[in-house]
Amino acid sequence: MTAAIHPSATRAIPELENGDRLTRAEFERRYDAMPGLKRAELIEGTVYMPSPVRHSRHSRPHSYLMAWLTCYETVTPGLEVGDNGTVRLDQDNEPQPDAYLMILPRCGGQARLSDDDYVEGAPELTAAIASSSVSYDLGAKLHAYRRNGVREYVVWRVLDQQIDWLVLVEGRYEPLAPDADGLLKSTGFPGLWLDPAALLNYDLTRVLAVLQQGLATPEHAAFVEKLALAGRQAP
Repeated sequence: MTAAIHPSATRAIPELENGDRLTRAEFERRYDAMPGLKRAELIEGTVYMPSPVRHSRHSRPHSYLMAWLTCYETVTPGLEVGDNGTVRLDQDNEPQPDAYLMILPRCGGQARLSDDDYVEGAPELTAAIASSSVSYDLGAKLHAYRRNGVREYVVWRVLDQQIDWLVLVEGRYEPLAPDADGLLKSTGFPGLWLDPAALLNYDLTRVLAVLQQGLATPEHAAFVEKLALAGRQAP
C-alpha cells in the first residue's frame, strides 16, 4: 500500500511577488525556490523586485562605482567589497546593495559572514545606483540602513546627476560636505576620496587619480596599520 502524502508536502512554494509582505525566513525560502531570479530585496517587510537593468541608467554607473571601491580595497588589507550581495540586516530587512564595503570581522568590522555565506549585520558602507531622489533607495531602504547602523551610504542619482554621500551621525544621516576642492572624503575609511563631478562625467582617470591622492596620505597608512594590528590580535 502506498503511504498517503500530506497535501502540504506537495504544495508548491509560492513565487515572490512585488509588494509581498513577508518575514525574512519566508522571503529567503521563496527566493531560494526561484533560481532564475537575479534580484529581490526585503525592505521593512515588503518585497521589492526591481525592473530589468538598463545600461546607461544602472549598469554603466554601477561598473564605475565598483572600480572605485575595488581599487580602494586592493591596497587596504582587512576590507572586502561586495557586488549585489544579499545582506541580512534584521528580521524585516534583507537588501541586496549594488555595492558595499565592509571591514572584516577579524579586523573589527561590525558585519560577519554566516555559515551559508551571507553578510549578516550592517556593512560599514553601502552604495546604490538610484534613478532619482524619489527612489526607495532614499526612502524605506535609507531608514533600514540608518536603524541598523550602516555608517556611510553613497547614492548615485543618475537622472538627477547627483551623488549623495550620507554619514551616520548620532542616529541620523547627514550629507557629507565636500572640501574646498569639491572632493568628498570618507569619515570611516581614511583615503577613500571621491571627485563627484568626475564620477558623474564618467571620467574614471580623474576618479582614480583623486583616490590615489587619498591613498598616499598618512591617515590611510595609519588605517592600514590599525586593521593589521586588529587582525593580529584577533583570536
